[in-house]
Amino acid sequence: MDAVTAVAIDGEQAFGMIGTLLWTALRVGGLLMAMPLIGTRALPARIRVMAALALALALAPLLPAPPAWRGFDAATVLSIARELAVGVAMGFMLRLVFEAGALAGELISQGTGLSFAQMSDPLRGVNSGVVGQWFYLAFGLLFFAANGHLAMVALLVRSYDALPIGAALPDPAAALAVAPAFFAAVLRGAATLALPVMVAMLAVNLAFGVLSRAAPALNPIQLGLPVSVLIGLFLIAVLAGELGPPVQALYDAAFDAAARLTR
Repeated sequence: MDAVTAVAIDGEQAFGMIGTLLWTALRVGGLLMAMPLIGTRALPARIRVMAALALALALAPLLPAPPAWRGFDAATVLSIARELAVGVAMGFMLRLVFEAGALAGELISQGTGLSFAQMSDPLRGVNSGVVGQWFYLAFGLLFFAANGHLAMVALLVRSYDALPIGAALPDPAAALAVAPAFFAAVLRGAATLALPVMVAMLAVNLAFGVLSRAAPALNPIQLGLPVSVLIGLFLIAVLAGELGPPVQALYDAAFDAAARLTR
């Protein structure tokens, strides 16, 4: 083998490795762009792209070989769109869990009188209550503390085994059947987190309402707001120690729903 042939073979191998990396980066990038924390505006797009390429480089040798490159024909364009759609769908399942935490925080803030405390949320790109942002960050800390990032990588590897690159998408009806059940579980989880504090604050507000009718000279309405805020903060502090099991159940439901999308 002469030097020219060796260089040509090395060039083909290099282009094959780059192609494998790019095919893998499509699904990985779609997942990272759609998932919470990493896929938010708080993290620059350049950092997200670098993270997607680094993760794709680590996973590419472990995955089945992608289809051979045949140019930009219709089948290739559909395969690219398919990979992006699968990654975005899995990341969106995880994002819904974090939105459940933000919803629980908004429900709690309405009952405790903290709903007026609004500020810009860099993670979601909207103005939201500080209690909702606190729940969002708490869900993020619990995600990494429970090794959710490792479970995400394992989910990616299993998705390539169940749905290799270039394979046809599963039955759309089966995939669409996953969404309503998971969405209902997310709403139920948010209500379950917020319900104890909401019921306690309802009892406090009813007590002040009765007091305002029995002794209006005490001006209980003016006293009710600071007392409600203090009691609400105390209840949130108590709730913080009990977030682990219900949040873990939501994460398990999200990973299970994301896995069923690729079956």
